[in-house]
Amino acid sequence: MSLKIDHLILDSSTKQVEWGEAHLLAGLHEFLSTYSKRPIKRNVLGMRLDHSFGLWFLARQLEPEIIIESGGLRGHTTWVLRQAMPDARIISISPEHPLSHLEDGLGAYVDSNCEYLTGEKFVDFGYVRWDRHLQQDADRRKILVLFDDHQNHLKRVSQASRAGFKHLVFNDNCDTGHGDQYSLRQVCDQVSNGGGHTCSRNSQEARTRNLRKKMWENAVNISDLCSRGGAWWGKQGRAYDNFGKTNAPISYEQHVKNFHLLESILDTYWELPPLAAAYLTRQTTFDPARTSWPLVFNLKDTSIFSKIGFDKWLFNAYAYMVYARLKNDIPSEFQLEIEQEWVDNLGTDPKY
Repeated sequence: MSLKIDHLILDSSTKQVEWGEAHLLAGLHEFLSTYSKRPIKRNVLGMRLDHSFGLWFLARQLEPEIIIESGGLRGHTTWVLRQAMPDARIISISPEHPLSHLEDGLGAYVDSNCEYLTGEKFVDFGYVRWDRHLQQDADRRKILVLFDDHQNHLKRVSQASRAGFKHLVFNDNCDTGHGDQYSLRQVCDQVSNGGGHTCSRNSQEARTRNLRKKMWENAVNISDLCSRGGAWWGKQGRAYDNFGKTNAPISYEQHVKNFHLLESILDTYWELPPLAAAYLTRQTTFDPARTSWPLVFNLKDTSIFSKIGFDKWLFNAYAYMVYARLKNDIPSEFQLEIEQEWVDNLGTDPKY
């Protein structure tokens, strides 16, 4: 029994990416050799194999000279970015310096060509004075920004747009009813354009969801999906922010409005596919019925993973990583509308 992928990946006016399955598979062959040499073998609470490849691949494709990451933890993502772009300048924003995590015994990575806005220098991405960290002639439209910070995605899109950044990657792009932030995937899931869900406990969707929850840890059953009042959008009709520490109810009308705002300013929306089928990896976390087709599906093709093996732990953290490219000309009304929403409902200061 399957559950169709009924979230909306925008309409046909959204440009397609320049790469396809053949490019991804060729990149995966190269990346796995690199990944086997990673300094942090068990990046607990951080990015694992699927998204590490996605980040590396996107950096290779976009070839940014400057990369900004919001959320650095032990430095694994900094290392991944450095393998993709050896000469790029990296700015890492995180409350704690990677070396502060050495006591957990999992290791850390510090890059010599990275500016660390950590510790006493830390300031949230939305409040960084970019004119103090970027040269005046830096083309901000070519800078790549990684968000791995568990903040409301619409807020981050608005802040990035205001700063002039166009190429955005969101690590945790959680499905409707799951996660600790209002994600782009959640925003794109709405009734008027083919998405949406029923909250009837006696529906086929409810029976299917409840069955799949028994197999997949992050599958969303009908009780997780819907509030008592029947609100399914976001997470039971609420928009979450700041590691789930703050949340506020949003009406269905506001949810749909958020989608149309997002649709109006996005040039590209592309979700990374899982690297391998669940029956191959034995992963038990994400529901494969809510993902696109995996890159490796057939048993005969699994030799590609010979350098790292099928360690279930490495494959157990897929969360719909998304690449979002913003249009060049975005009306100021977008920032004003989104910013007013989170000021009114969610507050402005992340408390890490």
